[in-house]
Amino acid sequence: MHAPRVDEKATPYWWEAAPVKPLPQQPLPERLDVLIVGAGYAGLSAGLALAREGRSVAAFDAMDAGEGASTRNGGITSGTIRPDYAALTRQFGEERALAIEAEGKIAREFLYEFIKTERLECDFQLVGQFKGAFGYEQYETMARSAETLAKRLRIEAYAVPYAGQRKYIGTDVYRGGAVRMDIGGLHPAKFHSELLRVALASGVAVHGRTPVISIDRDGSEFRVVTAAGSVQARQVLVCTNGYTDGAVPFLRRRLVPVRSRIIATEELAPEVMARLMPKRMMITESREVGFYYRPSPDGKRILLGGRDSSRVGDPVAPKLLLRKGLVNLFPELEAVRLSHSWFGNVAMNRDMIPRIFEKDSVVYATGFCGSGVVWAPWIGMHAAHKLMGHEERARTAFDFRPPAFIPFYRGNPWFMPAFIQGYRMRDRIALWRATR
Repeated sequence: MHAPRVDEKATPYWWEAAPVKPLPQQPLPERLDVLIVGAGYAGLSAGLALAREGRSVAAFDAMDAGEGASTRNGGITSGTIRPDYAALTRQFGEERALAIEAEGKIAREFLYEFIKTERLECDFQLVGQFKGAFGYEQYETMARSAETLAKRLRIEAYAVPYAGQRKYIGTDVYRGGAVRMDIGGLHPAKFHSELLRVALASGVAVHGRTPVISIDRDGSEFRVVTAAGSVQARQVLVCTNGYTDGAVPFLRRRLVPVRSRIIATEELAPEVMARLMPKRMMITESREVGFYYRPSPDGKRILLGGRDSSRVGDPVAPKLLLRKGLVNLFPELEAVRLSHSWFGNVAMNRDMIPRIFEKDSVVYATGFCGSGVVWAPWIGMHAAHKLMGHEERARTAFDFRPPAFIPFYRGNPWFMPAFIQGYRMRDRIALWRATR
């Protein structure tokens, strides 16, 4: 048996083509119409909408702009909402549940049109998504869900039985699955780089490596203290997510950062890629803590990701766990070398729904729960219109009360390794019970 071969680089594969770079330093403005905390997808999308309406706006980021989740994610345009329709109905009522489901389709269409209209060169390909089932009961559930999507939202979605699975994915691990064709893939670092380019050109000032320290009311305005000095702002929009810190303690008590790790293979032979990923689709699984994976935009590598239960450092065990998962799916890759392995934080909240909300006159756009490629630009744009008082353009099913706070939690997710292990145990039990 071959010894595990691990990666050479601990930086994102995406940074090879679109490296994150420091922005030129610039003097702080004395006063702004809107100050944005965070310069990822949400912050830049909001800033773009505000600047084009004539507002003076600046985004401040503790790291280089885009260094967090915006350039570390898998680049899958899923717009997934974690709770299913039944759970949404129980928690929020049927009207909001329907609105949330319908808005996912609109948000994806908005993203695709935005990429086209703004001419964002980010390797976007609308290739579809295959979701694998681990048992025939799961397959039947997926088949019904695909039928519902097709009828209710007119999304091209259909079941794929086990007998036809190899046309979509070169593995026998799954027992069938479902396809939906409204999901694609993009290069996340290129997408952020292009979004940054457009935002800067439209007049958004972006201050990287300039953490916000505090936000306080100052009469009818705000006094925002940053590492480079203080700024007066008429309005404040917080667009941090998995990297939320002590500058916004109200939000930090409601968002839990969870590591998500991705590995990238070395370049594979064209015939191997054609055999393992014949339709170049994005791939997900029915497990609670499953894998997501995809071909690289050039079709030469496989990138596979999943949740990482580590909390500090860069241990080797999570990389080997993903590598084991890759080989379990594709045994012929046992000797393949990994070129990259990296991690980034996603942010989860108690009801797993993205959010716009207001607290003490500060507006928040956050809580993307691992699906920020679609939701962050959508929520950021809507938050901008909320600030500008554009009632119709701001309307969204995700603008309501803040997520509930998490008892005994103030930013240190000490409990997450146990939670992830618990979900993995549930997946093992479900697999054991499934009819294979």
